[in-house]
Amino acid sequence: MSQSSSSPASVNLGWRVTFAGMGINLALGILYTWSVISKGIPAEWGWTEAQRSLPYMFACLIFALMMVPAGRMQDKIGPRIVASIGGILVGIGFVIASLNPSLLGFIIGFGVLAGTGIGFGYASATPPAVKWFPAVKTGLIAGIVVSGFGLASAYTSPLTKYLIATYGIQQSILILGIGFLVIVLGLAQLLKTPPPGFVPAGAAPAKAATVTSVKENFLPTEMLRTLQFPIIWFIYACGAGAGLMVISKAAFIVKVQAHSELGYMLVAIMAIGNGAGRIGAGMLSDRIGRKNALMICLLVQAVLLLVLSQAKTGSFLVSVPVLSFVFALIGANYGANLALFPSLTKDYFGLKNFGVNYGLVFTAWGVGGFILPYVAGKVYDSVKSFDRAYYGACIVLVLAAVMVQFLRSPQKTQSAPATQP
Repeated sequence: MSQSSSSPASVNLGWRVTFAGMGINLALGILYTWSVISKGIPAEWGWTEAQRSLPYMFACLIFALMMVPAGRMQDKIGPRIVASIGGILVGIGFVIASLNPSLLGFIIGFGVLAGTGIGFGYASATPPAVKWFPAVKTGLIAGIVVSGFGLASAYTSPLTKYLIATYGIQQSILILGIGFLVIVLGLAQLLKTPPPGFVPAGAAPAKAATVTSVKENFLPTEMLRTLQFPIIWFIYACGAGAGLMVISKAAFIVKVQAHSELGYMLVAIMAIGNGAGRIGAGMLSDRIGRKNALMICLLVQAVLLLVLSQAKTGSFLVSVPVLSFVFALIGANYGANLALFPSLTKDYFGLKNFGVNYGLVFTAWGVGGFILPYVAGKVYDSVKSFDRAYYGACIVLVLAAVMVQFLRSPQKTQSAPATQP
């Protein structure tokens, strides 16, 4: 017999799934600590600043691309198996990187294998959680789950700095890989989707079908043919890319602009903002709408990058309290993207194919994360300043904010037999 409403036990199970997904993301968020790992790579390896971006760039791109097959697998066979595969791949990737201290070894280990594993784990964390709760909580639940990914650097940044100082870069990568493999595998066993027919407590009663009912669940091919998809994709690439540009270079930015070795601390502060921004933006969007929340975050991020461009030696902006505040807000506005776009995808294209549909939308995150950090690295190698990269990102963010105004909910209809009231 189908479950028409949620019981206290099923509500508790929903929260268990939510926090298990958050825990998985707390492990997989090691990706955001790349600026600390990169800074710990010995000078004798001879990597340029642009080359130091490559493993991270490949990880972001592969992570995003793998979200599509991982999302499809999650929809078909469930989140537990897919997340377990992700944990294994992350562990193997870190082991390979630790045993091959070369640019190619890090690209294959950290970029390709760990990037694939992160994609599999991340794709499996949010979909099962949001299915346990009504639509009015979508932003909140999605924000809680993905907040783990953003918050991760709050502990992985100082942990990684300590490990590198104590054991060296190769041994540190090995320790992190084995640790996160065990954590992700364990938490993956707690992921579970609701049974067929499950209706969350507080959900609006189902409406009687009519001949012209609005289509609620889009197939991936149908979503790709809508006007909304390329607009959403472009906005996501801009918002995520601008944030990832700073995150990937945070420790180095602090070193060259403030002449400080406290970059690892600001990476951790940015992580706290990143995680808090995901929850806060999710809750805010449940109240004022996804578009309004997205517009605010894009424009505020543009202003913050302008502020960061002026944070240099001799300016009050390079004081630790001010830099901490700026980096926390940059992290928060970046993190908002990771809560708003899964919620927007669910709102516009439905929950049935959410895993693969959001995987397709998420490719924008990978493209943005691949291009903007690399451009920033090339700009710095050329002129020894990130200013031009900041200004370019500001232009991109304002353009994305303008594009938000063109977003409209899809109005596709489907035939369905009318029912008696």
